[in-house]
Amino acid sequence: MSEIPKSFIEDCRSLLTTEFMLKIERCLEKLTDEAVWWRPNSESNSIGNLLLHLSGNVRQWIICGFPGVVSHRNRQQEFDERSVIPRAALLSTLKDTVLEADDVLAKLSPGSLLEKHMIQGREVTLLHAILHVVEHFSMHTGQIIFLTKLVVAEDLKFYEMSGDKPIPRWHRDEPKI
Repeated sequence: MSEIPKSFIEDCRSLLTTEFMLKIERCLEKLTDEAVWWRPNSESNSIGNLLLHLSGNVRQWIICGFPGVVSHRNRQQEFDERSVIPRAALLSTLKDTVLEADDVLAKLSPGSLLEKHMIQGREVTLLHAILHVVEHFSMHTGQIIFLTKLVVAEDLKFYEMSGDKPIPRWHRDEPKI
């Protein structure tokens, strides 16, 4: 049973730093800066807004949330932004944020997962906070993939097939951030 918390933390770190980030990078490689800020309608977010939002969420929930540092996040601004921030700058910020969060998670004691912290005005366990961030990052990564496919109308080739088995390309040919 003692290996489960450690494995949970390691798996979450891998999802954030490798699987999700590499999918987002592949999407951004296919898009122009202007396409990153395209939105299908006024009620939808652009990829740029989603990248800002992911950075803000990870910073608030993990980087600031665990040590109890006050977060000065302006969540609404992440969605209100309309200027064309270059995709390289957005990606750099997100990578830096994910690496900083990964460092926090790497130092986390598996025995502390049930400790409670106040994050976004709610008392949550570290386990809940990590799960929230990974689920949230996954959901928005899916939205980024969908928006990218709407714009470029092509297969993003995240997997190659070996018979009936999909092989993730990041396990083969792409380093962790």
